[in-house]
Amino acid sequence: MIDIIKHTAKKYLAETIEIRRFLHKNPELSFKEYQTSNFIQSILSKNKIPFTSGHVETGIIAKIEGNNPGDKEILLRADMDALPINEENKVDYCSKNKGVMHACGHDVHSASLLGAGLILNELKSEFNGTIKLIFQPGEEKIPGGANLMIKDGLLNNKPEACIAQHVFPELEAGKVGFRPGIYMASADEIYVTVKGSGGHAALPHLLNDPVLMTSQIINNLQQIISRFNKPDNPSVLSFGYVEALGETNIVPDKVLLKGTFRTFDEDWRFKAHDKMKEIAHSICNVSGGSCDFDIKIGYPFLVNDKVITENAKNTAIKFLGKENVVDLNLRMTSEDFAFISQESPSCFYRLGTGDGKTIKRLHTSSFDVNEECFSISSGLMAFIAIEQILK
Repeated sequence: MIDIIKHTAKKYLAETIEIRRFLHKNPELSFKEYQTSNFIQSILSKNKIPFTSGHVETGIIAKIEGNNPGDKEILLRADMDALPINEENKVDYCSKNKGVMHACGHDVHSASLLGAGLILNELKSEFNGTIKLIFQPGEEKIPGGANLMIKDGLLNNKPEACIAQHVFPELEAGKVGFRPGIYMASADEIYVTVKGSGGHAALPHLLNDPVLMTSQIINNLQQIISRFNKPDNPSVLSFGYVEALGETNIVPDKVLLKGTFRTFDEDWRFKAHDKMKEIAHSICNVSGGSCDFDIKIGYPFLVNDKVITENAKNTAIKFLGKENVVDLNLRMTSEDFAFISQESPSCFYRLGTGDGKTIKRLHTSSFDVNEECFSISSGLMAFIAIEQILK
């Protein structure tokens, strides 16, 4: 079976890369992936792979039905959306949509899943059950396309396993990484408006300075991590946006603050939310001001089922060799596939996309992949799905 899959994957390799380049050139933002969705549907239609569209508007669910299609169900998932970043790469397939870029590899994910679908479609007589291909919108934006597709019935048939892969520039192309158990953090967005009374900066005794309140809030909230959290529970609280709009001699009436909170413990997650609000309101009250403290609940932590992940890892070792399969560390980044992993046995693994020289990091204007990754991306995913459905 390995040789057959590798041979079939090689047949579709050039087409898979061509698909990826088209998607990279035509990126669309979260929940607006209309052209992307239409393009993917055209590939499925051309290859006579049945699908339904319009899930959460742009999402697609395709089916590869083997013998006895009701026997088992495996989900393979890829996301489709891009990021609001202006691409700086000088390549033929550079984004033509100004200010929008596939800087997180979702073009690679969708192209690889299409490639896996083409392979599985040729081999569907070799397995029982159904393998679904999920092309999901809106991974980059709360509430998350995975969350909405679940509410739309994605997991109603209780799949045996849900599989997703994600590009990993720190790992060379040709390699993959796995981690059973908790892998990625939850992520919540923090929006704070600190209100005071501004005026002339030379007359601070007449003001209630919201800039000073904001600085105290930022500093004091870090104590939530260092003093209230268990040392063995990684957590991150970071603020990346502060807007005061004063001047050298003007203190504004309000300050806007935005940040993110991430952790691996759901109980602690919501206790920390309450603690943040308590501390911020206390600082403002003591200083004669007030604040609006809003937390947008984002994605939960992502947990890989130990059995499914060990099976997938062993499958990868058979497909690639032990030297090309690595163990992953915990990551404080987040993923809306976490919603799926909380509901069904899942495996979210990493696809190496580096060249061993320069790391082109995710969410940057220079991000790109070593296209050697496509030599394994579709074939491995197809093999993992077949091995899982045959168990």
